[in-house]
Amino acid sequence: MPGELFLYLIILLPVAAFFYASVGHGGASSYLMILALAGFAPEEIRPAALLLNIVVSFVAFSTHRKTCNFPKKLFLQLALFSIPAAFIGGLVVVDSAIYKNILGVLLLFPIMQFLGLFPKNPDVLLEKRPWMPAVIGIMIGFFSGLIGIGGGIILSPLLLMLGWANVRQTAALSALFIFVNSIAGYLGTVGFDLAVEKSMWIFIPFTVLGGILGGFFGSQRFNVRVVKHLLTFVLAGAAIKLILS
Repeated sequence: MPGELFLYLIILLPVAAFFYASVGHGGASSYLMILALAGFAPEEIRPAALLLNIVVSFVAFSTHRKTCNFPKKLFLQLALFSIPAAFIGGLVVVDSAIYKNILGVLLLFPIMQFLGLFPKNPDVLLEKRPWMPAVIGIMIGFFSGLIGIGGGIILSPLLLMLGWANVRQTAALSALFIFVNSIAGYLGTVGFDLAVEKSMWIFIPFTVLGGILGGFFGSQRFNVRVVKHLLTFVLAGAAIKLILS
């Protein structure tokens, strides 16, 4: 691996994990963005991003879980359908150009969320029917496995907009949702093999450490407003580049 690329990844992957974990996400979309812009193919980056997502999202859940009354029933209603859908999505192989376009579009969700374009309703906007979590879980789960994310970037603004969970509950629920979907997507993509590019293994411990620190500071003492502004700027530039490519 060229020295410049190594330096690029050893800095940006842990930083991305830190920022995303601080706001309750696993960060797979940022890992995918970084690796895709670095020129790696989808079949190389999906397993790596999902493996990192599994660890970082679990850390984020462990820290954010302590700050709220966790909505167990809502999580189970979503996860019951999202897990098999994520596994199926992981089985699908996507053309590299189409993959980058889809990833670019999905990056628009956290951008709009960080800009406050999705409303946060303190009261329930839409009464939850039994079929609603099932439909949401299937749709988000499939795209999670297909692209190699956990689905939190789509689920979080949706829960807040519908008023089904408050901010802290959403952060904790999304982190666990990301965790289980990342496992399902990983198994659908490569099975039980640790099929991660050998050159990427060195980045994993540094990225995990960034996620641990981000989860701690985000749940305890960090001003996430600054983080959201920074992430918005970075993700907007990356989304435009991926869509136009």
